[in-house]
Amino acid sequence: MIPRYTLPEMGAVWDERAKYRHWLRIEVLAAEAWTKLGVVPEAAMAEIRANAAEVDPAHVEELEATLQHDVVAFLTALGEKIGPASRWIHYGMTSSDLLDTALALQLRESSGLLLAKTQGLLDVLKRRAVEFRDTVCVGRTHGVHAEPTTFGLKLAVWAFEVARDRERLERARDAVSVGKIAGPVGTYASVDPSVEEYVCAQLGLKGEDAATQVVQRDRHAEYVSALAITASTLDKIATEIRHLQRTEVREAEEPFKEGQKGSSAMPHKRNPIMCERISGLARVVRAAVVPGLENVVLWHERDISHSSTERVFLPDASIALDYMMDLTTQVIGGMRVYPERMLANLNASGGLVYSQAVLLALVEAGCAREEAYGIVQSAGMRTWEQGGAFRDHLLEVDAVRERVGEAKLDAIMDPSRYLVHSDQIFKRLERL
Repeated sequence: MIPRYTLPEMGAVWDERAKYRHWLRIEVLAAEAWTKLGVVPEAAMAEIRANAAEVDPAHVEELEATLQHDVVAFLTALGEKIGPASRWIHYGMTSSDLLDTALALQLRESSGLLLAKTQGLLDVLKRRAVEFRDTVCVGRTHGVHAEPTTFGLKLAVWAFEVARDRERLERARDAVSVGKIAGPVGTYASVDPSVEEYVCAQLGLKGEDAATQVVQRDRHAEYVSALAITASTLDKIATEIRHLQRTEVREAEEPFKEGQKGSSAMPHKRNPIMCERISGLARVVRAAVVPGLENVVLWHERDISHSSTERVFLPDASIALDYMMDLTTQVIGGMRVYPERMLANLNASGGLVYSQAVLLALVEAGCAREEAYGIVQSAGMRTWEQGGAFRDHLLEVDAVRERVGEAKLDAIMDPSRYLVHSDQIFKRLERL
């Protein structure tokens, strides 16, 4: 991922130095396990502990240019530091034992950062949902005014979805927190199973239940799928705010800082650039799902077709979602909300948003449903085409005047009626 969208903590997880640090730790732990088994002499282990130090990524890259193998290049650089005892480094292991176990550590760290930010976003959504729980606005279906709702409910819906994203990320973290030191085809023919047990225990990982040369890639597919679903949640939030910020709607808008410029040509502009950035990066994260799924299908006990793609999409998707989380939390926390515009838009249709309530009142008063539907629809069409208030067009109909009456019609068209059950929803929200 380019530096522009890379935040320091997540960037550090995927840094080359961090990767080599994991590799070093795994190799030393494996040597310790062999020492416990009496294979590696205590003196050699002491030499390894004394001399094992971080390698220079630039030197590894230089070696790889000739060797054409990153793990061999790393082991060569490490061997230069350790000396003769380095013959016990990587003993009985295959490259993927090192690569996949280190990748598990990176994915676990990445998941931890994402989960922390998910919780932060959830907290902000809950706070602002409570703030606007009684702020009435129009609900839209197909982009058309439907019935009254509240802005707080809109935020609560997002909060519950983010909570589900949190659960998915937790499951994904568990799925990828798996190491493997089982040799070239997973049979432990060249490495005692206790080595894997020891290394994974020290790292806080589980050992793969049954492996080939690699940890199975359904785990990584689950990880990127969880990231993609979460990115889509953030995209949904951002897209809604973008719609609400349109000039003709203007019910809410993302933060606009003092001194900020919206356009190089039009000084009046306050564009939803943060939300647009979230929507754009969501495409990057979702794009990781296809290679993630395709990597599940490897030849026999393993081919290397997954490796090149994972080096790109696993860091990029993780870094992009981390940035999106940060940005979405800023947007929700600093979002400007305009209740007066919400009320004006609610009333813009002349009361058509109360059509179902009128329909039900007519049915309760004894009208057949089809008859009631026809009465309400006819009055609604006249409101659309002729203008005026829906209420007035309804009162032109004898059945409405006689069966419902003016007073009840006015009571039906009170938006506060739509708040009567909001307590139930917000009690559920408190439990998140």
